[in-house]
Amino acid sequence: MQRSRNVLSWKVLRWIAGTLLALFAVLLIAVATFDWNRMKPFIGDKVSQAIGRPFAINGALTVDWQRDRYGSWPGSWLPWPEFTARDISIANPGWAARPQFAHLDALRFRLSLPALLAHRIDVPTLQLVRPTADLERDKSGRASWDFALPENTEPSAWKLQLGTIGFDQGLITLDDAANRVKLKLVVEPLQEAIPYEQIVVQQSSEAREQAGKTVGAAAKKALAGNNATPERVGQATASTAYQFGWTVEGSYQGSPLTGKGRTGAVLALQDTTLPFPLQADLRIGDSRIALVGTLTDPLHLGALDVRLWFSGSSMARLYPITGLTLPDTPPYATEGRLKAELHRHGSRYSYQGFRGRVGGSDLAGNLLFVTGGARPKLSGDLHSKLLQFADLAPLIGADSRAGKEQRGDATPQPADKLLPVEPFRTDRWQAMDADVTFTGARIVRGEALPIDSLSTHLVLNNGALYLDPLSFGVAGGTVRSNISLDGSRTPMRGLLKLDARHLKLKQLFPTFEPMRTSFGEINGDAALDAQGNSVAALLGSANGELKLLMNDGAISKTLLETAGLNVANIVIGKLFGDKTVKINCAAADLDAGSGLFDTRLFVFDTDDAVVNVTGTVNFASEKLDLDVKPHTKGFRVFSLRSPLYVRGTLKNPNVGVQAGPLLARGAGAIALGAIAAPAALLALVAPSHGDNGDNTCRTVLQQLRSSGTMMRAGKGKP
Repeated sequence: MQRSRNVLSWKVLRWIAGTLLALFAVLLIAVATFDWNRMKPFIGDKVSQAIGRPFAINGALTVDWQRDRYGSWPGSWLPWPEFTARDISIANPGWAARPQFAHLDALRFRLSLPALLAHRIDVPTLQLVRPTADLERDKSGRASWDFALPENTEPSAWKLQLGTIGFDQGLITLDDAANRVKLKLVVEPLQEAIPYEQIVVQQSSEAREQAGKTVGAAAKKALAGNNATPERVGQATASTAYQFGWTVEGSYQGSPLTGKGRTGAVLALQDTTLPFPLQADLRIGDSRIALVGTLTDPLHLGALDVRLWFSGSSMARLYPITGLTLPDTPPYATEGRLKAELHRHGSRYSYQGFRGRVGGSDLAGNLLFVTGGARPKLSGDLHSKLLQFADLAPLIGADSRAGKEQRGDATPQPADKLLPVEPFRTDRWQAMDADVTFTGARIVRGEALPIDSLSTHLVLNNGALYLDPLSFGVAGGTVRSNISLDGSRTPMRGLLKLDARHLKLKQLFPTFEPMRTSFGEINGDAALDAQGNSVAALLGSANGELKLLMNDGAISKTLLETAGLNVANIVIGKLFGDKTVKINCAAADLDAGSGLFDTRLFVFDTDDAVVNVTGTVNFASEKLDLDVKPHTKGFRVFSLRSPLYVRGTLKNPNVGVQAGPLLARGAGAIALGAIAAPAALLALVAPSHGDNGDNTCRTVLQQLRSSGTMMRAGKGKP
């Protein structure tokens, strides 16, 4: 009985299997013998409804049968139908300038028949033959690649699965009026495949040659330290090859654009481990961008891993290209590894281990750019081993006219103005946030005035820029400041707090022989509140105070001229000639109101005389109104005892001798009314590192204070 049941079961199974095979055979025969051209109107109508615009197969629709020689069993044993649709066209929307969105000489794709039984459309390969596309977007934002897909609240029972997409020679044009972009991209097959490793070496060499042309030989040498190998960039293997080349020309944001590159031939949509090789070398205006690497998992835009090079006249010019708010800089070139995770609602771009040159300075570090929040955010750390002080000038618009023209600054600096009038680009500050640290191990200003180091923590938040702190190591001492510039306000508000401590004079002027044995130092404080969108506007509206002390130093006309202090070197020249003068103490206490800096106390004490400076410096108009009154000590011979006047402007000062009688001897007259100022400056008399605390400024300020008290007691009579 049991045996009869087993025999019956096997008969049923054989009957079911035979029926399925028969049905499959009938399906194969139907597919093979069916005239598929009769389906073109049906297919065209359904696709047109699905994409919301006319779609047509104008040529023949045929089927061939092929086995997958590289597939696994059972696919490698069964024949697969390969459909070929010729002369395919997709129309543009009615508002577009050109009638046709895309055209294909042919579209070939393979179809898995067994998958149809599971309501799955499985297309392992899709080949585009001579594709052309016309992409347009108007000023209102309408894009020809946005299709009006029908709304369907119910999920489809059918699933589409694409494997790889191949292509050959093609043409793509883009006219994006909204973003001011016009491009023509031509793709052509290479005569022979080029190994991935060869392209890496070639692109590296070309990018470094370009860096040498843009910045100099030092940049080429610096980038050569970043050795990119195929194993370290992307997931490329020895079998990954470039099989197509492309060229592009047009314009981007009003700047001319040209470029070239290479790609692979097959883009994998499902296999997230198969890398698609990319290489590009673009020139936009005077900015150069090059990359070489791979893209994997393109359906999810999940993995971009490339070697990336930037070079150009100023980093600020990358803003319209990348959307990154970067400062004005001298010519630059960088090289690093870019890894990107690209997602619809937010992406991460990591520029790892980059290095390069900015002007005469080296630059290296790691940066992370994240999108998807209220604003994109740039974070990371940067460092420089040797930073040229002159390379910082473009940050505040203080570089030369030639430098301004090279980096594209169109703001003319008035011929009679010294302070930079170039406005800060505060509109860009609101385009992104930032949190970046920077350290410069050594800063050099020429050969005569070294600044030891620099460090800062830069934060950009909703249009407000904070440098908290911005610190310099200068001549064995420190200059520490906190700066905030609120670019979200009009006019911008700026706050500055600064203190300078223990700046050693012999280190500050290492080539000035009289300073080499000096134990003097500089100490100072500043607190300013200002409004304006440029350095000139900020100083021209500043309120606050500035205090400065220098003890046990030396000075000469030649030294001041070398330091670029035009007004001071003229005054010293008229007072003392070109000889070196020992300064026992120099003290300044300035009060600022609406850009007018008033000298509450400005005095320097020498062995021969005490010189008092009174008056104002108006940074709003850049006008000078100062009186310089020398007072001899005892019966010493002093070349000039008549007071000087300083008029004119910061750019063109006018220094002369005031008409009138000679001044009386003695420094007592200096301190008339000056009691509070010396008292305030005494706080800056701090013991030097490791000395016994003696400081000539303490003695001078105490004498000024006591003499001022006596002068008041005597009702102003000397």
